[in-house]
Amino acid sequence: MNLLDAIRGAFALFLAGDAALWRIIWISLKTAVVGLLLATPVAVVAGYAIAAHRFRGRRVLIWLAQAALSLPTVLIGLLLYLLLSRHGPLGGLQWLFSQPGVIAGQFVIAVPVLVAFTLAAVQAADPRYAETAIAHGASRWRVMTTVLHEARFGVMAAIISGFGRVISEVGCALMVGGNIAGETRTITTAIALETSKGEFAQGIALGMVLVAIALLMNGALMLLQGDAHAARGRL
Repeated sequence: MNLLDAIRGAFALFLAGDAALWRIIWISLKTAVVGLLLATPVAVVAGYAIAAHRFRGRRVLIWLAQAALSLPTVLIGLLLYLLLSRHGPLGGLQWLFSQPGVIAGQFVIAVPVLVAFTLAAVQAADPRYAETAIAHGASRWRVMTTVLHEARFGVMAAIISGFGRVISEVGCALMVGGNIAGETRTITTAIALETSKGEFAQGIALGMVLVAIALLMNGALMLLQGDAHAARGRL
């Protein structure tokens, strides 16, 4: 199959409403969104705590969070595989080769991204907001929500970047999910499978979906950056 035939086949799959194709897209979006939703509150609070407080080991935590951004997802998948395997410490959960396992992988991948970006956003926020809240007797929770509201554009950018990271990863989803049709086959693992079989139409169709998601993510980031600049201009 040449490139033009593969592209025609990809559009034919979209027009025909191919059930297998849309099932793969649904599983990818579901696992990515659920993993991100679970990771967001944990990572945002952790990022704020690291940025707002001085304590022993703080630099080590920052270093680890930033270093985790560079970890290959296949390595994360290997570690989760060992944890979730039958003889692993979490084997009793029976999450290996299941959607909860894939979601766990997405969670682990998203956390460092959200922590690092939230940390940077909080550090860049005007410290007078926290000082004013403290001076008015605000609780720690109120101080945190005040600062995070000020850093909201950076936090939202972190969430968007985290989603882009988890939706496009392949190594962890392949190792922990097993690429099971109708259960754990995601966009990226399906592309790898179809390409290895020489079936390029579905791979190109799914690649188009990833490109569309990437464009939407970058468009959202550009809008956030524009809103952030406009907000600073009004101060």
